Amino acid sequence: MRRHKQALYLILATILTTFVPLEAKEVLANNSPQLRSAIRKLQPGDTLLIAPGDYAGGIYLADTSGTKDAPITIRGAEPDNPPLFSGDGQAFHLADCSHIILSNLKVKGFPSNGINIDDGGSFETPAHHITLENITILETGPKGNHDALKMSGVDRFTVRRCHFEAWGGSGIDMVGCHHGLVEDCAFVGRKGFSQSNAVQLKGGTRHILVQTSLFKNAGQRAINLGGSTGLQFFRPKVGDYEAKDITIAGNRFIGGITPLAWATADGGDVRQNTIILPEKWILRILQETADPKFKPCHDGIFENNLIIYDSKVQVFVNIGPRTAPQTFKFRRNAWHNLDGQRKPSLPTPETGGFHLPEIRLHPDALTTGKLSLKDKRLKTIGADAYTRQGGRG
Repeated sequence: MRRHKQALYLILATILTTFVPLEAKEVLANNSPQLRSAIRKLQPGDTLLIAPGDYAGGIYLADTSGTKDAPITIRGAEPDNPPLFSGDGQAFHLADCSHIILSNLKVKGFPSNGINIDDGGSFETPAHHITLENITILETGPKGNHDALKMSGVDRFTVRRCHFEAWGGSGIDMVGCHHGLVEDCAFVGRKGFSQSNAVQLKGGTRHILVQTSLFKNAGQRAINLGGSTGLQFFRPKVGDYEAKDITIAGNRFIGGITPLAWATADGGDVRQNTIILPEKWILRILQETADPKFKPCHDGIFENNLIIYDSKVQVFVNIGPRTAPQTFKFRRNAWHNLDGQRKPSLPTPETGGFHLPEIRLHPDALTTGKLSLKDKRLKTIGADAYTRQGGRG
């Protein structure tokens, strides 16, 4: 009997020892060698502080996880003077990580991607619970499929208060990402960069909220709700859509070829945004794959938006072949033609839409996207009327 008790005590001691949490630590890195050494040793609850200064890119972090109650934090030590990462390739690559927070960092001039976060190729086990806050990513590319922030197979993530300026492919490119939030970010295009889109949601991406962000001259399609993805890249598997259950709300769009494109998408709610002077279209409805697996782009909702346009917009909605524009709904949008009296031509009749009388567009509106319009009908329309929603994480 004594032997059994001793064995039991030994087992209990082993279990308790196994689950005693390691004491979280805070480490300061003052240069690139210190950073590379410290990042390999991170444990749940640890905080890696990066001092101001210049740092080499190519930071790779794989199979590293914090926990819900003890995430791993990597952040600039001084928020007003963030460390600057530059060089070849990309600044950071996180592969198959979870419960990681990146904040107070500046990334500039990478030819491949600024920051890359993915599932390490393990499609059934995505990276998850990743947070990016107060990060600036500049001058990625400048041409071709090179993204400021690239995410493939990332679930339950937040991108908050980040600034993206001048990129080649996407400001944020999501492939097979789920339950995510993008909020309070700025996407600013710059001449000399190809800037296909600011935010792209494709490859089976689902349950994403993009809110309260600014898109200024943000490329060909500020938001590409869908896309065209090789079947081998869908996560976790191929369905009949590129994007589904996407909400775009409370944002401000200034310029750009078009603020919004649905591309091989299943639904999507675009509401309470302010759109100012797009260069060609108000929105696009496209089917960018002929594969019969995918349903025609269908059932988008465009509602309670405020749209200011001029004579540059000759076609309001660009409709591509093999789409189902008759399934789209337009409701309670406010429209104003800045240099004429043209009313929008839409693929289906609008319910409750109206046209604003003559307004004066203050110069600040072309910088901030904010309008001061005194019209009682705008109480629930446009970005000013939007109430911030909880995240999808």
